[in-house]
Amino acid sequence: MKNLIKKQIYLQLILLLTTLSIACTPQSAQTLNISNTVLSEDGSPITYGVVGHGEPAIVFIHCWTCNHNFWDKQIAYFSRTHQVIWLDLAGHGQSGSHRTSYTMAAFGEDVAAVVNKVKARKVILVGHSMGGPVAIEAAKLLGNKVVAVVGVDTFYTSFKYPEDQASIKQFVKPFETDFRATSDKLLRSMFVKNITPSVRDEIVSRFSEANSEVGISALYELFNWNAAQAKSDLNQYADILYNINAAPTGREIPPNDHTTMIPHVGHFIAQVKPEEFNKALEDIILKVKQGQGSSG
Repeated sequence: MKNLIKKQIYLQLILLLTTLSIACTPQSAQTLNISNTVLSEDGSPITYGVVGHGEPAIVFIHCWTCNHNFWDKQIAYFSRTHQVIWLDLAGHGQSGSHRTSYTMAAFGEDVAAVVNKVKARKVILVGHSMGGPVAIEAAKLLGNKVVAVVGVDTFYTSFKYPEDQASIKQFVKPFETDFRATSDKLLRSMFVKNITPSVRDEIVSRFSEANSEVGISALYELFNWNAAQAKSDLNQYADILYNINAAPTGREIPPNDHTTMIPHVGHFIAQVKPEEFNKALEDIILKVKQGQGSSG
């Protein structure tokens, strides 16, 4: 009888500890892997997830040949105070694809499909690298729902985009010849010299499963967008466009008063310096909220 009572007490204790463990786990950790699917305009199945509560919702848009996991630390942090929406663009991560041309406009439709499915009323679109132009294209479709676009090391940077078709083809040709090796070389050039090798290697390794056909098409289309649309589109959204850019030497000057510079980091700001990035984005969100409040 005593052994039975001890066993019951033991089982109740295990159940209590398990319940407390789940209760004390941050919401983001519990729900980060819960995903849904929505069809984009062309029928491509887009995988997305929603974590947390609070307006404006923050939509994280990943970069070229990346996936939503690049934003893990931001999803966990901001979902404590806001609704956070993540997605994998068509042909990336867990999302499928029915397209052969990976234009910024088509990627923008992916984002718009998710935001509309979630029924978010106000959103801040945060796009890293290629995700910046994608955010702009999504903003065109979402209209007044978008209260801010945040470009992460994508607009007003020192990177020299090829500006004509001959230059674009010349830049992309090595990727067509050897996609893996050329991608690896490009990615490794995007870190500061004194980066911890293990940090760099971990980030670069995440690109190993990238689809070369998707990557090559998206690269062409990214450069085409920049050559044909960047100037006019950035002017159009200047009032709600904010930037968080890398300052590798720490001496770079912000190109405008809507740009925050993060010193001593390369292209992958949010992944290498998540605390500083999160603080910069938090400051932008506060400015946007204050602006929304003053405008009624």
